[in-house]
Amino acid sequence: MRGATCAKWAVCAVAVALAATACGGGGSGGDGSGVVSSSWGDPQNPVEPANTNEVQGGKVLEMLFRGLKRYDPKTGAAENVIADKIETTDSKNYTVTLKSGWTFSNGEKVTAKSFVDAWNYGAQLSNKQRNAAFFQYIDGYDQVHPASGAAKAKAMSGLVVKDDKTFTVKLNQKFSSWPDTLGYSAFMPLPQSFFTQHDAWLKKPVGNGPYVVDSYTKGSVMKMRKWAKYPGKDPAQNAGIDLRVYTDNNTAYTDLQAGNLDLVDDVPAAQLKNAQADLGDRYINQPAGIIQALTFPMYDKKWNKPGMEKVRRGISMAINRELITNEIFQKTRTPASDWTSPVLGADGGYKAGLCGDACIFNAAKAKQLVKEGGGLPGGKMTITYNADTGSHKDWIDAICNSVNNALDNDKACVGNPVGTFADFRNKITARQMPGPFRAGWQMDYPLIQNFLQPLYYTNGSSNDGVWSNPGFDKLVNEANAATDTKEAVGKFQDAEKILAEQMPGIPLWYQNGSGGYNDRITNVSLNSFSVPVYNEIKVS
Repeated sequence: MRGATCAKWAVCAVAVALAATACGGGGSGGDGSGVVSSSWGDPQNPVEPANTNEVQGGKVLEMLFRGLKRYDPKTGAAENVIADKIETTDSKNYTVTLKSGWTFSNGEKVTAKSFVDAWNYGAQLSNKQRNAAFFQYIDGYDQVHPASGAAKAKAMSGLVVKDDKTFTVKLNQKFSSWPDTLGYSAFMPLPQSFFTQHDAWLKKPVGNGPYVVDSYTKGSVMKMRKWAKYPGKDPAQNAGIDLRVYTDNNTAYTDLQAGNLDLVDDVPAAQLKNAQADLGDRYINQPAGIIQALTFPMYDKKWNKPGMEKVRRGISMAINRELITNEIFQKTRTPASDWTSPVLGADGGYKAGLCGDACIFNAAKAKQLVKEGGGLPGGKMTITYNADTGSHKDWIDAICNSVNNALDNDKACVGNPVGTFADFRNKITARQMPGPFRAGWQMDYPLIQNFLQPLYYTNGSSNDGVWSNPGFDKLVNEANAATDTKEAVGKFQDAEKILAEQMPGIPLWYQNGSGGYNDRITNVSLNSFSVPVYNEIKVS
């Protein structure tokens, strides 16, 4: 963190399954003057802060809430918003002091209790919140969310409200950069109506951000409107955002060109070669903290028996990343050689080549390793992906062609499409993946920890493959406790070396953020996480 009492290391993050755009239409500008229309996809779940771990729901939460901190749209740095200060003398006991003047859009004051109640709700086992693991470092978490059995407490002992503007947090280990995590949506405050009228709140969420939810029709549109009394320093520069659901991002791109849509934030792969000519300086193509990968279902014994690490490494070596990124993605992707992103830089933990030979195309070695490991389960594999964007099929097919050619077997690999993003995520959550599946990750803050712990730590919030390795966990714990940046980076990178040996997930390529907009709107940008900065968009 960039504050006086914080270092640079952080806890869990959101799982992100990338770019679920969908079907829609209608005229540009939503249903009123000054309203921006943008492509979107229905989120997997209702948009509760502690239960949203995918990018579509995350877009709504970014507009609807403000927390103790927010990640700067340009740099990703965690900066105080509602927090006046977060102090510690030992990196274990923190005192949080709030600024005055913050309210929810229903008029209720944002107080220390708004945060403590929200965090306890998110951590409580019986509430089944997908991001509960974000609270695992708070003392008493194991009592409200035990690894097995029923909860023994209703609230974490490490959270204590002192007064309306102050609360204390006791962690169960030293964690010098714990404050850096507090801009993530799981840590947002909640009004009392969330607890007393929960069903009604889910239908029309109430937050404290620059927008309010006007209405939501699943499969069609969510209408966000400017909150005129928003007390923050980053008010909406437009009258609202219509998030229109598209089942095919090619359709969204066509609507953009026809003037029926103002903004798309995921240019289809098939249109990348034309986007610059089509849109000129209204085409956005910039580096982002995004990595695309394949995850193996390690809960399936067929993929997790002894020797299968050779098969997994062999599959990785059978993928010609260079060819696919050049031909399909028109160089808007870069072949991955580790599990993070170059946007981190050396200080943030990126180090090229940590994947080693396993991420370098070598057809002969790939075939050898797959054979030595016992072969593909049943002699073939499927790669599952959501089919509601036109872009995934192309590169999944290209990967399978590469694998099939390397293994001299045209039936070794085939794509397995699932109709919608929501259905795809539900199958992942239900652990119903028959083989490797598409796994996109979008950083929540520019630290190496954010790319590793959520996805590969035992019971991590986005460990969809259910991989577990005590050595990896030990190194992550040591890195989180480190107060020296170089020491922390080294521990995390040592943990990456275990990923390279075991290959529970195959890193494919680093992804640029892409988008496009029409001439009706200005001041359009993507943040460092490749999400539009909606509140800054202006309507001409």
